[in-house]
Amino acid sequence: MPSSFLWSLGGFFIVLTPIILVHELGHFFAARLSNIRVEEFGFGFPPRALKLAERNGTIYSLNWIPLGGFVRPAGEDDPSIPGGLAAASKRARLFVLFAGAGANFIMALVVFWIAFMIGMPAVAISAVEEGSPAAVAGFQAEDVFLEVNGIKAETSAVIADIMRSQAGEPVEVLVQRGDETELLTVIPRLPGEYDPAVEGPIGVGLMAAPDGRRITRGPGEALVESARSMWNIVYLTVRVPAMLINGEISPSEARPVSVVGISQIAGQAAEVSVTNSNLFPILNMVGFISVALGFTNLLPIPALDGGRILFILIEAVRGRRIEPEREGMVHIVGMLVLLGLMALLIVQDIVNPIF
Repeated sequence: MPSSFLWSLGGFFIVLTPIILVHELGHFFAARLSNIRVEEFGFGFPPRALKLAERNGTIYSLNWIPLGGFVRPAGEDDPSIPGGLAAASKRARLFVLFAGAGANFIMALVVFWIAFMIGMPAVAISAVEEGSPAAVAGFQAEDVFLEVNGIKAETSAVIADIMRSQAGEPVEVLVQRGDETELLTVIPRLPGEYDPAVEGPIGVGLMAAPDGRRITRGPGEALVESARSMWNIVYLTVRVPAMLINGEISPSEARPVSVVGISQIAGQAAEVSVTNSNLFPILNMVGFISVALGFTNLLPIPALDGGRILFILIEAVRGRRIEPEREGMVHIVGMLVLLGLMALLIVQDIVNPIF
């Protein structure tokens, strides 16, 4: 069995299952706080494998399909059922529907916060080209990048972007050399003065720091960076259509993925974390997917939480509820369309894997 499949399978259980479970727990606790009766809370998707317990009218079950879980509130689409979701006030229904995404956002904030405090593997120099700007500036092999022009050198991309944007101008670099730090000044070469296929603007090779040094943040700074990361994910997601039209990204870069593709991505992050003995890659991926799932569920698409929220907002504007039968039919059609789209994406991710 290929190792990539095993990593994808592991990514599925390590990343996707907890994220979906947290989403459903958000709905569950919000329903309980709103005095809405929950008929069943299931671990995994039906068919049911085992009835674990029954408390306060709620069945807790273990199901055969190991994909997170589900919440089945009473009267989800029938306002005639007392104590059910549809019979609750508009405020209570909105609270329950928003709570799933809210739980995902809280999860992402905490996961990103931990990830930034743990820190990414620091970037070090593997080799310095003779006669290059780096050699002139005094860089040495195994120097560890700490800051570039006052910005934390968290990734090789951060370092490369600054060097390219500041070509021909002095750039201050703080490096760790042994037990001491050194502040070096380098002038990156201009385009045309080097072959980018062979080397970068300053002429160094990069690698992960050999002794595990990391770029870490304190709790306060990590929390701010966590919130910033969440905002960037939502902002970039909203901008994808415009970026495609403007040619900023290619269609392949904006490719939608199914649960299979997400598992492939999560599996690679898990493999990198294990290989480098660093939790940052897998935690970063958990945070990213949690934000993406929460935001996607709030889109005004029938069958999703956002679609149901839209009907409540229309009800508030109209002053009366849209007939439950009509709303239910819209959600059924929306679910069928989503399932069809998901099936196509699953086939795409199997035939043409992400990696």
